[in-house]
Amino acid sequence: METLHRTYDAKLDTKHRLTLRSARYEYYHVKEYVDGSILLEPRELAAPFQVSAATLAMMDAAIEGLKQGEVSDPVDLTEF
Repeated sequence: METLHRTYDAKLDTKHRLTLRSARYEYYHVKEYVDGSILLEPRELAAPFQVSAATLAMMDAAIEGLKQGEVSDPVDLTEF
C-alpha cells in the first residue's frame, strides 16, 4: 500500500471547478468511478523524445548512403 502524502477537504467553486493545493503537475488524467471516487494520474501532453517516421526514414537513407560511400566534402568549422 502506498504511503499517504496528505489529506484535505475541498469544495467546488461557482464554476464547478476543484482546486488542487500545491499541485506537482500541470496536467492530470482523470478516472471517475461509479462509486464517486476519482483517480488523478499525472500526464505529459507531449512525449519528451519522439522522432517522426519521416525523420527516421531520412536517417536510414543517410546511413545507407554513407555505407555506399556517398559523402559530401568536409566542412570547415575552424571559425566556430
